[in-house]
Amino acid sequence: MKRASLGLLGYDSYTFVVENIERSRAFYTSKFDFCEVARASRALCERGGEVSSIFAAGEARVEVVAPLSQSSVAARYLRRHPAGVAILSFRVASVEQTRAVLAERGATFLGDDVDVRDGRGGRYRAFGIATPLGDVTFRFVERSDFQEFAPGVDTIAEPGQRNRFGFERVDHVTSNARTMKPILDWYRDVLGMEEFWNIAFHTEDVAPGRAGGTGLRSIVMWEPESGIKFASNEPLAPSFESSQIARFVYDNHGPGIQHIAFSVPEIIPTVTELRRLGVDFLSTPGAYYRGLPERLQRLNIRNLAQDPAVLEQLEILVDGADNKYMLQIFLREAAGLYDDERAGPFFYEIIQRAGDQGFGYGNFRALFESIEREQRRDASPAG
Repeated sequence: MKRASLGLLGYDSYTFVVENIERSRAFYTSKFDFCEVARASRALCERGGEVSSIFAAGEARVEVVAPLSQSSVAARYLRRHPAGVAILSFRVASVEQTRAVLAERGATFLGDDVDVRDGRGGRYRAFGIATPLGDVTFRFVERSDFQEFAPGVDTIAEPGQRNRFGFERVDHVTSNARTMKPILDWYRDVLGMEEFWNIAFHTEDVAPGRAGGTGLRSIVMWEPESGIKFASNEPLAPSFESSQIARFVYDNHGPGIQHIAFSVPEIIPTVTELRRLGVDFLSTPGAYYRGLPERLQRLNIRNLAQDPAVLEQLEILVDGADNKYMLQIFLREAAGLYDDERAGPFFYEIIQRAGDQGFGYGNFRALFESIEREQRRDASPAG
């Protein structure tokens, strides 16, 4: 029997809570070429005790929020966590349908329902639910000809010309936890999602007895109708506490969203320009590219349109199978980018898909080891 649909249409936006909104404004506008399209009105700032700005590129929308008052929601979040994603919002066809299905499945509603009409007859409705991702809220939004980003938010600019990097939309969202079974069960039982991808990796698999080896398990859940995908990671024993997944949970003061991936049509010019602007990416071992020709042959990828030498120069990863492939790269975590642990362990991924809809099974090890190299470097004394 087919399960009832939530009526998800796709990602609407996400809310990032920070201590330094000017630093975020500089990053999104000067580095990522997002357009600042809206800001919270003075009345909303005074009422909520926090300031917010909305930045847009393609279909992606990020709301950056910083506290003005220590009694604000943003301030309470920052007393428990470093900067990070506090809300994921999804567009839905009907708030009533989504709420009814979630109520039937035992969702925990937060009681912050919004139902507002604007002067032109447009309507904005939304509600939030608690999640097993610590203090992360999932929010469901229905827009009916509503012109603003949200009630109480003033439009200051239209998105205008295309983002010069080609950022199109959010491709997927990844979270980390010490144990992900409660999260996976919740995705399945409450959100009605299905398993899409499942891997486990430990350095013991390739280097038995290696000192300091660690690992992780990763499972991707998805909602086939909307194509929304959530990846979840947990550490693996032995050396559970040494895993970069456990390190994220420690640094984030609980489970949370590790990274968000943006899709682009052409990753090479995007990464080239971002590097020119000083954006730092995770490094990739040279051995990865020395073994790439053999690996592409094994995967039956014979139609790679990009020059492998350029991919190596830019440290872009390749994966896929049967002449369908994807290209991906990961920024350094925010704490490393800013040399400020309060900036948090969150990072971004940039991805170009050439037919492959996976998550870079063969690249997972390279990402995992790159993050651990970064963490060892950050933990080493200077000199």
